[in-house]
Amino acid sequence: MGGLFITFEGSEGAGKSTQLARLVEALQGVGIAAVVTREPGGTPFGTRVREVLLDPELDMHALPEFLLYSASRAQLVQDVIRPALERGEVVICDRYFDSSLAYQGAGRGLPLPLLQSVTREVTGGLKPDLTILLDLDPVTGLERAARRGQPDRLERADLSFHQRVRQGFLDLARQEPQRFTVLDATHPPERTAQAVWKAVQAHLNPLH
Repeated sequence: MGGLFITFEGSEGAGKSTQLARLVEALQGVGIAAVVTREPGGTPFGTRVREVLLDPELDMHALPEFLLYSASRAQLVQDVIRPALERGEVVICDRYFDSSLAYQGAGRGLPLPLLQSVTREVTGGLKPDLTILLDLDPVTGLERAARRGQPDRLERADLSFHQRVRQGFLDLARQEPQRFTVLDATHPPERTAQAVWKAVQAHLNPLH
């Protein structure tokens, strides 16, 4: 399959949206138009699922939570990500399956073999070429998230949950250092954007 698949991961308030937008601008600056999407969401079906998953009024067990994320992911891969990659395009996704492994696995305690098995089925084994992990202490991240307004269902989880999620992301990065680029999200946004661009350029050069 052609194309380049880039994902952004990180805990709440890590600045994924900011860095994703800066990357899109950098790509445009060298004449590359990227397909930008997000999880959950990215399709009409996924958008409806997102509303349910982030609704602070809903109580949800870990397994149905994971299965809803997986349903949205399956639709996104089939409708958006895989077709774009087959056209040779650059795809940038705000979160992907690593978030489920960190949030529902490390955070909620669901067994990783189950999560990995379902994920392989719903994605057809599609992995990112590059995953940018913006690492941030959960205390700082939750403070940043709170400044955005009303917290969603995940942001309302207790600090210990978010600490487990952060560790889950770091464990995933250690297991696949060739795929992950881990960046300190406490650095100024411009410095982080330069590091993101450097990591992306290493993958772009063979293609463009």
